[in-house]
Amino acid sequence: MKNLKDRILYEDNHLIIINKLPGELSQGDQTGDESLLDTIKELIRIRDQKPGNVFLGLIHRLDRPTSGVLVFAKTTKALSRMNELFKTREVKKVYWAIVEGHSEIKTERLEHFLRKNPKNNKVTVYSKPTPDSKKAVLEYRVLGNLDNYSLFEVELHTGRSHQIRSQLSFIGYPIKGDLKYGAKRSNPDGGISLHSRLIRFIHPVKKEEITITAPPPDDSLWKECLKFAD
Repeated sequence: MKNLKDRILYEDNHLIIINKLPGELSQGDQTGDESLLDTIKELIRIRDQKPGNVFLGLIHRLDRPTSGVLVFAKTTKALSRMNELFKTREVKKVYWAIVEGHSEIKTERLEHFLRKNPKNNKVTVYSKPTPDSKKAVLEYRVLGNLDNYSLFEVELHTGRSHQIRSQLSFIGYPIKGDLKYGAKRSNPDGGISLHSRLIRFIHPVKKEEITITAPPPDDSLWKECLKFAD
């Protein structure tokens, strides 16, 4: 895993927060490829000279082609409390997405109904409730326009699979590089231009507010987008 130590955004006795790269697995899957969960365990084991198994819990996931803030729990207490914060939607999650085209609408709330097909791992978006669908809500605002793209800031209000990717594509703004949801071409690194930019929550043990911001991937287009940051 590339420069993992340099990508630790926050760490204490309870949590470790990583800036995930596009293409990295959050946790193991059927591919058998190395995952961040396993790699961070090994990092902690060697660095802290821990005998035996290292406990590490994955609190939430990012799709493999997505980058940005990813939170892990180092204790069972932190894991259960963080899981409850996510379940009760007490965690603020903000994403950046570089999308194809320019939007005339500067801010909008999207409410759709999503149904996932496990056979092709793809979500279908509906405007009205349909059997087996789940309600998905997000808000976006346009931070700025580039020549052929726009930078959207997205705040999630529900945490559905492929939610941002499918909802933005449904309204005509596929994410750059996301061939599965209508992008014209792939990104050179195989990822998509969707980045978990910020997460904010009350620390599960210390009971103080934590805000973590992740710098976007190191490429020219993302660097250009930084001029739109608040």
